[in-house]
Order: sequence, then C-alpha cells, then structure tokens
Amino acid sequence: MIFWINLPVGLLTLLLLARAPHSPTRPAPFDWIGQITAILAMGGLTFGAIEAGAAGFTAPQVLASLGIAVVALVAFITAQARVAHPMVPLTLFRSTTVVVATAIGFTFMVGFYGLPFLFSLYFQQQHGLSALNAGIAFLPMMVLGACLTPFSARIAERTGPRVPVVAGLILIAAGSIALAAVPASVPVWVTALLLIPVGLSGPLVMPPTTALLLEHLSAHHTGTAGGVFNTSRQIGGALAVAVFGALLSTPAGFEHGLRVSVLLAAAVALAASLAAPRMGARRADA
Repeated sequence: MIFWINLPVGLLTLLLLARAPHSPTRPAPFDWIGQITAILAMGGLTFGAIEAGAAGFTAPQVLASLGIAVVALVAFITAQARVAHPMVPLTLFRSTTVVVATAIGFTFMVGFYGLPFLFSLYFQQQHGLSALNAGIAFLPMMVLGACLTPFSARIAERTGPRVPVVAGLILIAAGSIALAAVPASVPVWVTALLLIPVGLSGPLVMPPTTALLLEHLSAHHTGTAGGVFNTSRQIGGALAVAVFGALLSTPAGFEHGLRVSVLLAAAVALAASLAAPRMGARRADA
C-alpha cells in the first residue's frame, strides 16, 4: 500500500510540473568516470556503515567496502579536476555558500531522517506499540510541520533566509537534547511532543537553504548544484540510519545507543547552525 500511495501523488506532481516553464538546457558529454566513481564511493561508504553495525568495523567486508569508497572518492575528485566536462565541477566548491548549503543538507537529514528511524524502533521495541500506533505517534510532528510549510517563504521574506535556517537547526538540536534527557519510562505522548521541533525544522531549513544556494549561482550551474545538494541530503539520511542502527546494536544496549545517537544528531545540527550565517554573502560570478 505504501508504494501504491506514491502513484497518485506522482501523477499529480507531473501534472503540476507540466504547467511550469521549461528550464534551460546545455548539451554536454556524459561523464562516465564521474558517474561510476561516485556510485562506487557512495555505495561503498553506505554499505560499510550498515554492515559495521552487525559485523563491526574490523570485519573484512566492512574494511573492503570502506577502502573501495576511499579509493573511488580519490578517483572521482581526480577525474573531476581533469576531464573536460566534469559531472561536478570542483570550481563550485570555491563558493562558501555551496559548501555550507551542502553541509546543511547533510546534517539536516541526519536529524530529520535519523530521529524518526530511532523512535519508530523505540516506540515498538521499548513501549510495545504496533507499527500503526508507532506511526500515529509521529502525526503531531509531521502534521504541524506540514502546516508550517506554506508560510516558509513568507517567514524568509520577512526575516531574511538565514534566520529560519538557523532557527530550524537549533530546533533539531534542542529537540534532540530534550529527547536524550528524558527517561525511557516517560509516556509515549511526551516523546511525541518532543519530536515536534524536529518536524517544524523541515519547512524552516530546506526551502530557504535551497533558495540561497540557487540564487547564489549563475543559471549555468544551478542544475549541478541542486544535484549535489540533494545527493548530500540522501547520503546524510542513509548514513544516519546506518550509524544509528549500529549504535543501537552495541553491547551497551538499546537505550544507551539511542541517547548517543540523539546527542550526535544534536551536535551536527548545532555545528551546522554556526556555519549557516555564512551562506549567500556574495553572489558567485557566472
């Protein structure tokens, strides 16, 4: 049923997209080396992180996959610096805005994907909720976040885009610290309320960060920068699930792993909030 639900949503999105003006295109050769090395690097890193949770970081398959990731990453960077039409021009990263926005995309998803993963297991394994009831416990977080989304642009226009980004990252950190501080015996509704700041952070962080990134660059680079930004988000979410899952399965136990994971999410969100004001200070040259 989850996959069937995607079909009408996807069709509606395509219909709406058909009404949008076409983006400009620029013919360029396909960067096979960049594509292959990027896939190997991201795949090796994610597989190694996932397997480390069950087998440990010294297991042969973990060391091999992480080694492949490192070699592929070096090959990717080398290729992007030398090929005539790189998939990801390294000159993009001369921009502080691109670097900070990419880091924010990564760290935001650590909390926004990682915490629901953690607490879906927490609700079911520690409180004995069914999968359905665990999903219901996330409704306050998701519904309030959805209600805030239509006002995201208006907030950014009134305060400037950096203010909601910093506020959203601080909300993730504050909610995470609160979740780590409460005892495991608190009722489910208390945990559900403490997850609300995480849900509110989404509309505050992502739209303004995306706007700052794309407005800072010339049209020539916006498509590539958007791809880099979204890739950083997906890697952040995937690694959060992998690393947090590994921490939950350590001999220290589920509760210890949960608290360490939540505090880790708070730490990366705070670090990103300190860097966020540096975005958009100067528009990049074409």
